[in-house]
Amino acid sequence: MTTATDAETAPATTPGSTESRGAVLLEGITKRYGDQLAVDDLSLTIQPGEFISLLGPSGCGKTTTLRMIAGFEHPDAGDIKVSGRSVLNAPPYRRDVNTVFQAYALFPHFSVAENVAYGLQQRRTPKSEIREKVTNALDLVQMRRFGDRKPTQLSGGQQQRVALARALVNRPAVLLLDEPLGALDRQLREEMQLELKLLQSRLGITFVFVTHDQGEALSMSDRIAIMRAGRIEQLADADTVYARPASAYVAAFVGQQNFFRGPVTEAGAAISSPHALVRASEPLLPGASLGEAAVRPEYIRIEIDDAAVSLPGANATRGELIGVSHLGDTMQYLVRLGDDQSLIVRRPTPDSPALQVGDTVVCTWAAHHVLLFPEDEAAREGGYVPPPTL
Repeated sequence: MTTATDAETAPATTPGSTESRGAVLLEGITKRYGDQLAVDDLSLTIQPGEFISLLGPSGCGKTTTLRMIAGFEHPDAGDIKVSGRSVLNAPPYRRDVNTVFQAYALFPHFSVAENVAYGLQQRRTPKSEIREKVTNALDLVQMRRFGDRKPTQLSGGQQQRVALARALVNRPAVLLLDEPLGALDRQLREEMQLELKLLQSRLGITFVFVTHDQGEALSMSDRIAIMRAGRIEQLADADTVYARPASAYVAAFVGQQNFFRGPVTEAGAAISSPHALVRASEPLLPGASLGEAAVRPEYIRIEIDDAAVSLPGANATRGELIGVSHLGDTMQYLVRLGDDQSLIVRRPTPDSPALQVGDTVVCTWAAHHVLLFPEDEAAREGGYVPPPTL
């Protein structure tokens, strides 16, 4: 089995192939906990040097998948290959991967430098090499001047940097990150997102990032695997999963959507909901009798209702404005269409209309911004697709 030292001196293989250092191949992996199916016959190819995110709600199987790559869990079926070699029977320290956890897992009685050096000492690395590698690792995360401090003397963001340095000190082929930014406040989390992406680009190491935060996945990933019930619902780049989601589940989980539900009509090109006939430019596949029409808040225009305003033929509805929120560069409006549905609208702040709570408003949107899906009761019952109620 390849160790980190062996891998660094191993002959290079074809770039981009599943044999290259840093490639990860999951072949039909399945994992059960008693009667619960956590990961269901999942296959995935991760290219060397790729930043890929496993995205989904709690219980979708993303962390279990990561733990199986790391070697902390063993699949009941299937195979896992890292750099072209099966690691099913290899312990974690023999897999040429390292893991960064949300809880950091730093030794409180060790200094920063001692925490970073720990893995090297366990591998019996010569002391002269340890000093050099620890210094280089701390430089990567801009923490060299904190080398003598204890973790308790650091902020959350600084502790996260130390955890990264410890994971990178051996320059593993693959870095696994399990919700690593979840404990940070919003501003620091956004700063760390940028730093992580820059670090990954600089090092060229394969990053496998687990998160339930779609904003993190969209901002950093080369590709995103959206998971549902132990399977991958869609695997694509950020632009694709946002603009062309494969299902109502993906549409709801990545970004925010307004959903209209009802019978499919007009040869599959529209949904007849109680509050609007929602037309799309592309019809549903034949066979669906009930469907869901999705439109993102930023694609909807809103204006004050006026007797002179006539609703255009494609996609318009009236409602009562019940909320206005300032989000910085955008304004968000919440419109009640009826007792069972509301509509979220977002407009750029400089172009946003001056509206007051209580106004009767008209909302319009283009057919080419509408996505149609077959009705997905299972997703809604699981809490993945938000209901249209207030």
